[in-house]
Amino acid sequence: MKDRTSRRSILKGAIAAGAGLALPTRVFAQASALTPRDRAILDIAKREMDRAGNAIWRKDIAGIADFGVHSAIPRFHFANVETGKVQSFLVSHGQGSDPEHDGWLNDFSNTPGSNATSKGSYVTYEWYKGKYGTSVRLGGLDQTNSNALPRYIVMHAAEYARASHIDKWGKLGRSNGCFAMSPEDFNQALWHLSGGRLLYADKLGLG
Repeated sequence: MKDRTSRRSILKGAIAAGAGLALPTRVFAQASALTPRDRAILDIAKREMDRAGNAIWRKDIAGIADFGVHSAIPRFHFANVETGKVQSFLVSHGQGSDPEHDGWLNDFSNTPGSNATSKGSYVTYEWYKGKYGTSVRLGGLDQTNSNALPRYIVMHAAEYARASHIDKWGKLGRSNGCFAMSPEDFNQALWHLSGGRLLYADKLGLG
C-alpha cells in the first residue's frame, strides 16, 4: 500500500512539474507571435488613440499609414489593440508628395491644391458615394492635416493601388492626397475602420 501511495505521489508531482515547465513555453510562444514591427504599430495606435481622446469614439481598431517605406510595400496597417492583431495592406500617397513618381513620399503638406498627403491623426467619418465609389470621409485632428475636409482628403478604392500595378511599374500610382487602396483591400477599411476610428499617418519607417 505504501508503495502504491508513494508511486501515486511521485506521478502527481511529475505531472505538476511538467505542467509548470510547459506553461512558460506556451506563454512565451504567444508573446513572441508578434514581430517587433507589429508591437511598435500597436504601441503607436494606443498612443495616438490616447492623444486623440474623445475626438474618436471607437477605440478598438486604428489605421496606421507608414509613409516612411516604399509604395510597393504593404504599409497601411490595421492595428486591433483589443486582439493584438496587425494586418497590412498597400496604400497610395499623393502625387504632390512624390513629384518624381519613384514610389517614395518626400514631403507632407496641408496646403489646399498641393495634391500632397498630410501627416497626423484623422477621425474616420461616414461612408459616402464619390468619384471612386463608396469612400470614407476623414477629419483632420492636427494642425498638419486640419484641411482634410475642405481638401476632400478621404479613403477610397482605386485601380492604381492594386498589386498588379506594382508588377507592371514597380510602384503604386499616386492619389491627390487621399489614402487609396485596392478595391479588394478597401472593403476591409469600409467594415473595420470607418465610423469614428483613428487613422494616423507619418513617416515611421517600420517596414
